[in-house]
Amino acid sequence: MENAKPTVYSRNMHAQPRTIVKGKGCYIWDDQGVQYLDAASGVAVANIGHGIVEIAEAIKRQAENVNFIYGNSVTVEVRDSVAKRLVKLAPEGMDHVFFCCGGSEATESMLKMARQYHVERGKVTKVKVIARWLSYHGNTIASLSMSGRPSWREMYTPYMMNFPHIVQPTCYRCPLGKCYPACNVACAWELEKTILLEGPDSISAFIAEPIIGTTATATAPPKEYYEVIRKICDKYDVLLLMDEVITGLGRTGRNFGIDHYEVKPDMIAVAKGLSGGYVPIGAVITSNEVFDTFYNGSGICNHSFTFGGNPVSCAAADAVLKYVEDHDLISRSRSMGALLLKSLKERFLAHPNVGDIRGKGLLVGMEFVSDKDLKTPIPASSKFTERLGKNAFELGLIIVPGVRGSANGVEGDHIQITPPFVIDEGQITELVDKLDKALRKTSI
Repeated sequence: MENAKPTVYSRNMHAQPRTIVKGKGCYIWDDQGVQYLDAASGVAVANIGHGIVEIAEAIKRQAENVNFIYGNSVTVEVRDSVAKRLVKLAPEGMDHVFFCCGGSEATESMLKMARQYHVERGKVTKVKVIARWLSYHGNTIASLSMSGRPSWREMYTPYMMNFPHIVQPTCYRCPLGKCYPACNVACAWELEKTILLEGPDSISAFIAEPIIGTTATATAPPKEYYEVIRKICDKYDVLLLMDEVITGLGRTGRNFGIDHYEVKPDMIAVAKGLSGGYVPIGAVITSNEVFDTFYNGSGICNHSFTFGGNPVSCAAADAVLKYVEDHDLISRSRSMGALLLKSLKERFLAHPNVGDIRGKGLLVGMEFVSDKDLKTPIPASSKFTERLGKNAFELGLIIVPGVRGSANGVEGDHIQITPPFVIDEGQITELVDKLDKALRKTSI
């Protein structure tokens, strides 16, 4: 009998997804009673794990009291509370928060806020945002215009905003054909070249994931990279925007991914782990200078969303951030991440088709190749990571097949491993063992 067409749109419209009925800690269960180790946290979202009673209770309490306000005219205490928690985690001098509903809204909000910042200062020609290739900043037209993910941009090219992109800082496959440290972080200096080519008076901001997410998972730039980037931005009056939707709030073992580089950006976008997946919410944390420019200028923020700062969403986020602090989960992400990376390298680094294993905290990536010495990518037609992900799923392990193209925009296979921060040593062993079995079942 032919399967009925689904009611709901999904990325793979012909897939027959399993129905999940329960989640607890690092595990989820389907309606047939099959247990899965969620080594993806959904997609780096369920950072504190599934089924945390304290979060459900916080949501219930808030929904029973005040479920909605329009935040331009009134406020609720919990909104201010979660904002203060974010400020406490942020780099010093970033004391102000704008709320939205998710990651794409957060990155696009940074774009609009950067525009207002320059307009308030009379620099109305500064409109372009420079981004990087092998990046992802969201699915709205503006956020996709900033993204450097060719396969996702192609269909929407007629709508794309004319934003320049520079090369990505991927030392495993340097796009400039250089070697670190002799390269003098040439990839960072590409920003200055592009600013001068486009004209400094036209450039509003530079946006980057501090450590690359799903397009080249867990690729971390050299230690000097962001110091150079910050100096260039300051020289040409360009705002530095950090997309920490994946990397923020403990995923890399620090409060924010940029903390590994000891550089203060002008704005930080957060989402995903902000609510642990319990509700949709996103936010932008800004520097005091950006806030004061608005406050002492027009006195308005010319940007808002109906559900930005929703009381129920804020209650969930407040409870999640409290849970992270009470259980010292950022430190746990760091220690468990080190164990996971060590375990993966011990098991897989000698595998002929494993080219690279990299990570910061519990953001870990494995890249696969057809020739280890030459770093030759697997042909895209092989659909290697899709098959690996499917085989892992059948073994009760959920991983994220990274978006293909990490080698050259078209080819390049990798997986993203981002388990909840509450993962323990036994579950790391289970993860590695099941991934080993899945890899043995997956031919090139």
